[in-house]
Amino acid sequence: MHKNFALLVVDELRRRGLTGDVRVERLDEEHLLMENGIVHRIQRHSEEAWNVRVFVKGAWGFAASTRLQVDEIPRVVERARIQARANAGVRVWGYDLTPAPVVKATWEVEAKEDPFRIPLEEKLERLARLDRELMAPFVVRREIFLSSIRQHKIFASTWGSLIEQHIPKIGVGYSVAALDRDGDFQVRSFPSSHGGNWALGGLEWLTRFRLVEEAPRVVEELERLLHARPLPAEEATVVIASDQMALQVHESVGHALELDRILGYEASYAGTSWVELEDFGRLRYGSPLMHVVADATHPHALGSFGYDDEGIPARRYTLIEEGVLRSALSSRDTAAAIGENESGGTVRAQSALHLPIIRMTNVNLLPGDHSLEALIGEVDHGYLLATNRSWSIDMKRLNFQFATEIAWRIEKGKLVEVMKNPVYYGITPEFWRHMDAVGDATTWTMWGVPNCGKGEPPQTMGVGHGTPYARFRRVRVGSTGNV
Repeated sequence: MHKNFALLVVDELRRRGLTGDVRVERLDEEHLLMENGIVHRIQRHSEEAWNVRVFVKGAWGFAASTRLQVDEIPRVVERARIQARANAGVRVWGYDLTPAPVVKATWEVEAKEDPFRIPLEEKLERLARLDRELMAPFVVRREIFLSSIRQHKIFASTWGSLIEQHIPKIGVGYSVAALDRDGDFQVRSFPSSHGGNWALGGLEWLTRFRLVEEAPRVVEELERLLHARPLPAEEATVVIASDQMALQVHESVGHALELDRILGYEASYAGTSWVELEDFGRLRYGSPLMHVVADATHPHALGSFGYDDEGIPARRYTLIEEGVLRSALSSRDTAAAIGENESGGTVRAQSALHLPIIRMTNVNLLPGDHSLEALIGEVDHGYLLATNRSWSIDMKRLNFQFATEIAWRIEKGKLVEVMKNPVYYGITPEFWRHMDAVGDATTWTMWGVPNCGKGEPPQTMGVGHGTPYARFRRVRVGSTGNV
């Protein structure tokens, strides 16, 4: 039914002599939260909607509806056409569109344990069993969450594409918290903080993420934080764990290389970018060890898909090579605006009711040649930092400060002491140019970030980051309150 409806919209566009595309989507969500063994939230949401984009005189117009009715089609198409003409009158950049291939395809990811087919009671029991693994006398709060999302997307266009995608997503994580002897609130999270870890698939990821196996270590680290000292304020060598590196890449590389930000489109919400158009091919973004790719093809990664919301096939391409800026995350219109002949295929929307915009796919820092033992063993004095606690970065993605949940002091190549409330800060290109070692494939993990915000009206999107451990020299560190 959805395919037929999408084709009717395309027929209406062609009848009016318009260039454009249509997306029809069904979205199902379930979010479960358990706190201290008690079910705190069961939230479910389903939505069907569709939209149309029209390209007129170098500008897009967009309109959407929740009514999948034939008599709704002319009204929505006309709204999009009127908006496109209005946008064309105030556009800053004159552009066309890069070519789009004609694609007729179906793309889907298998959920081996489909959470929407498993009884709620069974899912809650799995969370309860996990909760019991996190109990300890000093733990004052235990939180466990499980989120399931299922997307069914149809894309059709006036140039002949017809694409169907089935994309299941799963997210899970937990945190334990306690008060230390100074009254500070200490927390340890797994697999990561701010939403745990996410992947494409089903409940099989509860096993793959090793939630039960890692619980004793997480609780033990929380207990050590209760007796830890704060980091002193100093300049030091730091080894940053893979989970924190994911946020570092996200904030200081991924967002900075969204081409709409660089062009100034994304100026009123979450800033622009310190990168300039003339920087491509010559700007030294980081050290020669820095290799970053955008890869929407990585299996089961949260930022992966078959085709973006402009019908462009998923791609893997280089953003930074040997520390030099090579390319950006782009769309058909922004790529054309700077004279490129191919979109980066990074356009997505939160739902059919949202305008598709440039979003990160999987922005990955490629692994190097250092084992974790070597990364630490070559440090005379420094710190290992893990798991983000808070972050702050300016609107150009230039000056930043990150706090992590835990640190270990390194002396003469050994981890000798757990330390609390760690903070590090810097300036993006200066920081990345001080990277002197990158962890090998054994330290590399693919992380799913479910809550990347961008756009007005705001959209929340899931993206991915594959990151190894990495080492940086001459980094300013400290603790909350002494930086």
